[in-house]
Amino acid sequence: MTKRRIKGEGSVYRRKDGRCMGEYVGANGRKRYVSGKTRPEIRQKLCKLLEDRDAGIAFDSGGLTVERYMYRWLESIHDKVRPGTFKPYEAITRLHIKPTLGSTKLEKLTALQLEELYCQKLNEGLSARRVRYIYVTIRKALKDAVRLQVLSRNVWGAPIPPDQRRSQLLLKKP
Repeated sequence: MTKRRIKGEGSVYRRKDGRCMGEYVGANGRKRYVSGKTRPEIRQKLCKLLEDRDAGIAFDSGGLTVERYMYRWLESIHDKVRPGTFKPYEAITRLHIKPTLGSTKLEKLTALQLEELYCQKLNEGLSARRVRYIYVTIRKALKDAVRLQVLSRNVWGAPIPPDQRRSQLLLKKP
């Protein structure tokens, strides 16, 4: 006789291609899925996800792109920062972040993508100081995303922003 799981515990099943799938209800009430090779692996993942959900630390960016999140973030900080601080944040988002990372899903953003952005901007001729402003803007926005539990981890800490003195020396080489 098979044992039935308790309601809300999630379900585990095998697909036609042989992979196991787990299904559970996320923090926002939507069905979420997790996949793996074996049933015990899926059960373990489901237990962890359900514990996080019940503890209130379920992270769900809801499919937000970097562009949509950045504009929401700008709206949320508009009244909290001075106009002299807000203007550069908005300009950097509009001119540098949106064209390069805008279509990337926020939860899929990686440190490698951020490092590539910094290198690309340096190669386009932006000063190291301007690229550092881009770094600071992304750092602040992603730090707030973690604080608001939109993201589970912050990727801004891994990439290293350009050093102003070092990049000036690189540019002066004959």
